[in-house]
Amino acid sequence: MNKLYKLLFLLPLIIIGCKNKEIEDIYLSQSINTLNMNIFTKEGKKLLSIKSPYSNYDKESNIFNLKETTINLFNENKLEYTIISDTSKLSNNNKLIELNGNVLVKTINQQDNRLTANSFIWDIQNSEYLLMGNVKLENNLVTLRSNKAILKNNTNIIEFFNPVEYKYNDNIKDSGYEINSENAYYNFDTKSVNFISKKERVRSKIYF
Repeated sequence: MNKLYKLLFLLPLIIIGCKNKEIEDIYLSQSINTLNMNIFTKEGKKLLSIKSPYSNYDKESNIFNLKETTINLFNENKLEYTIISDTSKLSNNNKLIELNGNVLVKTINQQDNRLTANSFIWDIQNSEYLLMGNVKLENNLVTLRSNKAILKNNTNIIEFFNPVEYKYNDNIKDSGYEINSENAYYNFDTKSVNFISKKERVRSKIYF
């Protein structure tokens, strides 16, 4: 009988403890539908905007996890790049952005450019965007591929790291260029490509 009384006494405490845990989990992790967020510089200039039909905010780690993300990047309040990805993460007090899965970067001034990668990482305290995994830049002139690239927002130049695959897009079949180089630099403004090798000379071959 004493055991029964003890059980009846402990049961409400167990139920209350479970309820508190559920409330705590809900409080620490909140789902947000149709997220629209703008982030500005200290001077009040628009830095980026983020849109997602579904997101989750983890208060304990201070991280936003988003799906089907569209991010617009601005420079001096002017839209320069639009980035689309399957998922993304906003962390470090909204200072670090990481996009993953079918990342597509669209340049506003040069609509024919198509830049894709597995992931895109940006620490908003600097002006460099890091692209990782199957990085590919393609337009009507060239195709550049590598596993790592850095896009410099202040110069609109993207650096592809060794090994770099380069192809000159020509309508004539079996014609073009073959170039062996450690690094390649593509300028979005001038649509030019520079090749640099620190250890070896840049070797190129033109065939028709």
